Amino acid sequence: ADLFDGIVMAEERFHGEGYQEGLAEGSHAGMAEGRRCGALHGARIGSEIGCYLGFALTWHCLLQKCTDEKNSKRIKALDSLIGMIQKFPYEDPTYDKLQEDLERIRGKYKQVCSMLNIQSDFRISTERSSLTF
Repeated sequence: ADLFDGIVMAEERFHGEGYQEGLAEGSHAGMAEGRRCGALHGARIGSEIGCYLGFALTWHCLLQKCTDEKNSKRIKALDSLIGMIQKFPYEDPTYDKLQEDLERIRGKYKQVCSMLNIQSDFRISTERSSLTF
């Protein structure tokens, strides 16, 4: 009876072993893909935030020389943008309001661009830039 049990139950045993091996392999591959995707997405957000900060700091320096009321409003908006960026939680990937804060920063950036009469396009290019004649 034991000889036939091994034969009859072989399919179920092999199915279970194959499932466990596939689950382990899929989990490993999924973790590697998740890390790669997370690093890429994080780099894009970092590049975007860095661009906004560089923009804000540059304009803040340029507008310091003029002290009229219009520029004081612009400087106040730039200060607000800089403050938002400095408070952004770069090191905490589990921060639950990351997307909300990022959208607020994007909105403030667009507001500042509007105040400065500047087009607010921000695009990350994956291709190398080149000059054409």
